[in-house]
Amino acid sequence: SMRFLTTLRKFKPVHSAARRLMMALRRRYFGLQNVHPTFYMARGCRVSKDLVAHEYSFINIGCILDVHVELGRYAMLAPHVAIIGGDHIYNKPGVPIIFTGRPGRPPVTKIGDDAWIGFGVIIFAGVNIGRGAIVGAGSVVTKDIPPYEIHAGIPSRKIGERFSNPNEREIHENMLLEPVVNGDFCPPLTS
Repeated sequence: SMRFLTTLRKFKPVHSAARRLMMALRRRYFGLQNVHPTFYMARGCRVSKDLVAHEYSFINIGCILDVHVELGRYAMLAPHVAIIGGDHIYNKPGVPIIFTGRPGRPPVTKIGDDAWIGFGVIIFAGVNIGRGAIVGAGSVVTKDIPPYEIHAGIPSRKIGERFSNPNEREIHENMLLEPVVNGDFCPPLTS
């Protein structure tokens, strides 16, 4: 139960060990061979075996990640994010779409280091989200998003910048170029 996990979080070594064990079981169950040991995926997700997930990347509950997805270091996906593709061929006259097949494997979708994808976002296959970018909840992403930009809407469009000046962006960029750091994960919201 949530209360037990919240209590367990107070005992960091035990919580860390439980988290590592849970992810070892999920990696085995999903056949994930290209994810870093610090990667974490919450329950109820559906991911492709070819997922590549770097250090401290995180996938929250109910996410769906089709083939060819790569998550950068510290990348976060909120609940119910979907990265979809592999569309059907729809322009064959006289053939129902369900029987037309697919145009081929979709290109790789890359979510950059320290990018944050909000609740319920849909990202089309082959779209890349730049390093440090943020995508607002409920957005539909059909085109690449440059680094450190904030996008939202259907279809998503730029609504802001993550940092207010170039100096702040440079400080953050330099931090991302350094070796990976270990920190405390944000605790889940509780009532």
